[in-house]
Amino acid sequence: MFSDFEDGGDMWTGTGPRLRRRAVSFSESFRSPPTVMVSLAMFDMDQKTNQRADIAAENITEEGFDLAFRTWGDTRVARVRANWFAMGELGHEDDWELY
Repeated sequence: MFSDFEDGGDMWTGTGPRLRRRAVSFSESFRSPPTVMVSLAMFDMDQKTNQRADIAAENITEEGFDLAFRTWGDTRVARVRANWFAMGELGHEDDWELY
């Protein structure tokens, strides 16, 4: 999702509330907004401060969602990688659209 250690980004050098957002597009549209589950796949944080992290799927639509990672206080986050899974109904070529 990001790597702020190498270039001195705000997740590594900043303090207080911080947010990093990444837009994710589905390879195929869903019929309605799907259920999206996200998780941290890897995180690299400074051990000298508390490790505070929140990751969530936001603004979910049929076409995609925003992956949002938050931290706060004096936490220093070098890098984060996330996994996601979307589950919902997909359209089919034989579906009829009457109106």
